[in-house]
Amino acid sequence: MPSYLVQVAYESAAVAALVKKPQDRLAVVSKVVQKLGGTLIGGWLCFGDYDTVVVAELPDNQSAAAFAMAIASGGSCKSVKTTPLLSLEDGMAAMKKAGGTGYKPVK
Repeated sequence: MPSYLVQVAYESAAVAALVKKPQDRLAVVSKVVQKLGGTLIGGWLCFGDYDTVVVAELPDNQSAAAFAMAIASGGSCKSVKTTPLLSLEDGMAAMKKAGGTGYKPVK
């Protein structure tokens, strides 16, 4: 099943609400992922442009897009970024395919 990295930046009001009343958002997110036919691999709070990240396995890109849309439509997030992840094996297969394309760089 394909894996996806989902990065979320909260609106300041959502951060304020979490500071006032801390919540385990992974429990909520896990139910959404399961409803889409996937599995939540893990989730973390982080520093920088995004406040939290999750890695989830979802059946396909349509399910991943639905997950991102569900999160974004709630109004608590100012940014949701979804990145498809390749396994090492798939990445190496892609490298082999790329090597056989005959692509010539600009000189």
